[in-house]
Amino acid sequence: MKPVRHPDAPAPGELLGAHYGQCFGCGDEQAHGLHLQARAGEGVSITAEFTVQPAHQGAPGLAHGGVLATALDETLGSLNWLLRTIAVTGRLETDFVRPVPVGTTLHLAAEVTAVAGRKIYSSATGRIGGPDGPVAVRADALFIEVKVDHFIDHGRQEEIQAAMNDPDQVRRARAFEVNP
Repeated sequence: MKPVRHPDAPAPGELLGAHYGQCFGCGDEQAHGLHLQARAGEGVSITAEFTVQPAHQGAPGLAHGGVLATALDETLGSLNWLLRTIAVTGRLETDFVRPVPVGTTLHLAAEVTAVAGRKIYSSATGRIGGPDGPVAVRADALFIEVKVDHFIDHGRQEEIQAAMNDPDQVRRARAFEVNP
């Protein structure tokens, strides 16, 4: 089924912000996190950026492949906010096309390609040198819609309780939006 943007989704161009302050991908409370910033696009798409820091190295001077996969996963997971669905990563297939040097800003673009029941299919690319630059990484993903109980049953109790007690309803809902 063709994906449909939720009527209450952020408007195209709107910055989505961190879904959770402690998230390694987008959280602003993580000293060595990616601090990835995503913006709503047209339809069910987003764009995002992050700059590779020295703490993100694998080989000398190059981004670690796991960090790049994390950036793709975070970007793909952020799409679920446009569907207003809580979902977790079920599968992430990643292609590493070219090295990404430290100091490089990775320009990511992602879109939901299909929805079938609880399954959400999406794809993303990461480019260097600008949004139209050469592709460095790409991924296809399957996200599975879950209830908030998934996090309550499996997360550490102190973090779950802190998120559940947040008086900001949007922040409270978004804390449980992506990843297992």
